[in-house]
Amino acid sequence: MGTQDGFVAERVEPNPFHGFKQASITHLERPMHHSFKSGLHKTIATTAALLATAGVTSFTSVAQAAIVDLTITVHNLAPSNGVVVAPLSVGLGQGVFDGFDLGSAANASIVRAAELGNGGLWRDAFTAADTGAVVGVVGAAPLAAGLSATQTFRVDTSLNNYFSFIAMVVPSNDFFIGNDGAKTYQLFDAGGNLQINSIGQKARDIWDAGSEEFNIANAAFIVGSNALARDEQNSVVARNFAEFAAYNGQSTAYGYTFNSGLAAGTDVYRIDFSAQPVPEPESYALMLAGLAAMATVVRRRSRTA
Repeated sequence: MGTQDGFVAERVEPNPFHGFKQASITHLERPMHHSFKSGLHKTIATTAALLATAGVTSFTSVAQAAIVDLTITVHNLAPSNGVVVAPLSVGLGQGVFDGFDLGSAANASIVRAAELGNGGLWRDAFTAADTGAVVGVVGAAPLAAGLSATQTFRVDTSLNNYFSFIAMVVPSNDFFIGNDGAKTYQLFDAGGNLQINSIGQKARDIWDAGSEEFNIANAAFIVGSNALARDEQNSVVARNFAEFAAYNGQSTAYGYTFNSGLAAGTDVYRIDFSAQPVPEPESYALMLAGLAAMATVVRRRSRTA
């Protein structure tokens, strides 16, 4: 099947907590003196107030609002024995990278992704345009119908709140899914809250890069074809899914006989998002300091009790 990030090889060269000692059973059985309980309650209240001042509201939800672990899960929803989708290249940035435009010629990064299933140039172009961006790949192999893949990325939502993606769809010469527009998908609001849970792709959303002529002998994912060979098309990016039917009956690299089964409204792909706050080291340090202070008071009071 070729490289991990694509269907075929590239044409050019190429990532103390000290546990508190358990109190003795004797100590546990003794009723606490009023002064001990009062002092302990004051210590707990003081520590809680200190933590609250620092923005820590509970010991289990200490986090920075802006930093999250974003989990991206992708699903191939196409009909059985239908299209396969290359590993998804993703980018999270400030909404400045516009990979392609409807009606315009595809650039080199789109051609590489759409013809060979390799998003390396696209990711390089993304980080060149947005140096603080987070880029990566979801999935280790082309995704067949009914399968899913997942990957987690650490994201500063105050800097990288827009999402972009691209992946080849096969069998084809140059078909792909992706977003036309740098700010099409704003994943996070100003407060760092996730505001898009999923992005769906139907057959009518599939793009034709317009860079390579239709030719089964040069198509990716077809047994006996040579995807490195190509006939220049010199056209522009456009929508196209109907051409998949021309591959019906062909043997695929995954061992099944292809049957498109696509209509304009057929679900092909879905990208799901979930986000978890990232622990903030400074807040954890404060929390542990407060717990240590409470433990010290408990030990002292227990001795005098």
